[in-house]
Amino acid sequence: MKALTWIVRLLLFFAALTFALKNTDAVTVRYYLGLQWQAPLVLVLLIAFFLGGIAGVLLTLPPVVRLRRQVSRLRKHAAAAPAPVVDEPKQLPGAL
Repeated sequence: MKALTWIVRLLLFFAALTFALKNTDAVTVRYYLGLQWQAPLVLVLLIAFFLGGIAGVLLTLPPVVRLRRQVSRLRKHAAAAPAPVVDEPKQLPGAL
């Protein structure tokens, strides 16, 4: 299984490397107020990809933190609750 994982990783790396080598043309990114920035296309795409990933992680953090706090509160509540009383099962007549 480890060999398959490494093969997939190498294939993804090779695909990313060939993509980067094919997209070295300079592009101009224009901002407001006449600001502009010139960089290779692959760099612009990678920056956009990573900024999108960071935005996604930051947007998922508040619900994760809220749910972890809720789980913590529920665990404390469950630990403080008395253990449930279990009645012994009643034997039916004729049962072994």
